[in-house]
Amino acid sequence: MSAIYRTEAGGQRLQERYRRDLAQVPVPAEHLLAPTREGETFVLACGPEQAPPLVLLHGSGANSSHWFADLPAWSRHFRVYSVDLVGEPGLSAPSRPDLSTEASALWLDDVFEALGLERAALAGLSLGGWTALDYTIRRPDRVTRLALGCPAGVGPQRQWPILGAWLLMLFGRRGRERSVRFLLGLGRTGDKAVVDAITEVFAQFRPRTETLPVFSDDALRGLGLPVQVTVGERDRMFDSARTARRFAECVPHARVRVLPGVGHGITGQTEPVLEFLRG
Repeated sequence: MSAIYRTEAGGQRLQERYRRDLAQVPVPAEHLLAPTREGETFVLACGPEQAPPLVLLHGSGANSSHWFADLPAWSRHFRVYSVDLVGEPGLSAPSRPDLSTEASALWLDDVFEALGLERAALAGLSLGGWTALDYTIRRPDRVTRLALGCPAGVGPQRQWPILGAWLLMLFGRRGRERSVRFLLGLGRTGDKAVVDAITEVFAQFRPRTETLPVFSDDALRGLGLPVQVTVGERDRMFDSARTARRFAECVPHARVRVLPGVGHGITGQTEPVLEFLRG
């Protein structure tokens, strides 16, 4: 665990807080552990067992609690499986698959097998969006619909703003808070509780720092399933204008939504995503 946290004690505190959060899930839910080649993977499952399956993949520095506001609506129509990505501050193993290889898709193969899924809809945000897109490209027969929020791997990753944000991290809690607001585009009026929670995570958590692989035009052109992409106009982490343009050019049937004045931390998308997922 210490590999992904700054201290063992800090990692334990974050996991304890997450377990308290899991006790407050707004819908009846099950806690599952999926055995995978990357280690045990935690899955929060809710919704009718016979409903169509929907797999959720959160972003970097997060866990299944990211989706709590969406679960009441989505679980009325889907059997929802919210997966804690390995190597992130959830309850999954601390291993980190090599994103330049098929390792991430193989890990998700194991998750699907453990959950008994042949096919499922995927929704992913940021790093989770990259993971969902990578899996769909490599396993097109296993994904029915793909909903992406500010996905990595399409528009270029912005290096200088990220570097500036990491420098702010050196200036104690206030610097970390300013870094979170800057990177997510929350501004001074952003939700303080959200900013405080994320600031606490990154005080203890070591995020992945490599540049995420970019998918080729040919790979994007091969997406024949329904796709929805939502990006923030002022995303400081990825070039959202380029993301939107590449999807419009390479996946002309995709529904591309650019949210004006919004940064990387997009919120309030429960209903638009549900409308798309229900087809």
